[in-house]
Order: sequence, then C-alpha cells, then structure tokens
Amino acid sequence: MRRVLTAFGTLAAAAVLSVSVTQSASAAQGDLVVNGTVHNDPSGCYSSNRWPLTVQNYTNELAVIFQGADCTGPILGVVAPGASEVSEFGGSVFIH
Repeated sequence: MRRVLTAFGTLAAAAVLSVSVTQSASAAQGDLVVNGTVHNDPSGCYSSNRWPLTVQNYTNELAVIFQGADCTGPILGVVAPGASEVSEFGGSVFIH
C-alpha cells in the first residue's frame, strides 16, 4: 500500500510541478513557514535539518515536501494553499 501511495504522490507532485512551470515565472504570493522561519513571496527550495519538518503554506501555490535536502529524494507530501503539514521525515520544501 505504501508503494502505491508513494507512486501516486510522485505522480501528483510531478503534475503540480509541470503546471507550475508553465505558469508565470514570478514567486508565490504570501508566506511559507518552514520550521518556524517565514519566507515572504517564496520561490524555490527551502531545506531544513530539523525534524519533524513543519510547513505552513499561506501562499497561492502548492508546496511540495521532499525527503532529502535541496528538494531531492522521494516526495512525501503536497501542502495546499492555506494548509499545513508536519512531515516526520521531510528534509526540504519546494514552491514555485
């Protein structure tokens, strides 16, 4: 079951990223909070070496949680605008 969920999460995140790339080149509007650090109008990858990884997405874009630093490794989750998530094994977050 975990493999199915991981594959589904990977496909969903890939679709999100491809849609985001085709949209405007500007940063997300709003704030992305990663382990208590606020990033205003964020764009790109934000790594953290603290666990669990907490993400609060107050932007207009989806945020993708990766297991590894520098947005590498498996995708562990997608945080919708206005939502938050705690990821036990998350290492970084990507937002367009």
